[in-house]
Amino acid sequence: MSFKRTDRISEEIKKELSSVIRELKDPRIPMMTSVVSVNVTSDLSYAKAYISVMGSADEKKAALKALTAARGYIRREIGSRIKLRCVPEFSFVEDTSIEYGAHINKLLHDIESND
Repeated sequence: MSFKRTDRISEEIKKELSSVIRELKDPRIPMMTSVVSVNVTSDLSYAKAYISVMGSADEKKAALKALTAARGYIRREIGSRIKLRCVPEFSFVEDTSIEYGAHINKLLHDIESND
């Protein structure tokens, strides 16, 4: 199978980005914050990171705001960890797929226990 270069770079950035987020000392970012996926443009100038935060709506907003505020630091850390000519600008988007999966799992367990 052949993979595009941007796909390989996206996966590497995802791995390093989750490591950098774990190391951030901002109290607005909860421990249950994870990087679901990263999409990098073909010219590697922009990256959209889909972030899942377990918690209330206010905690999610605060976490995304904190990540947006730390964009420069995150970009510098990613640049030092991955050898790229151009390190992409990050934008962070909330992803609810993990919560949705947990909700579906709960519904299935409720159905199973009723039978």
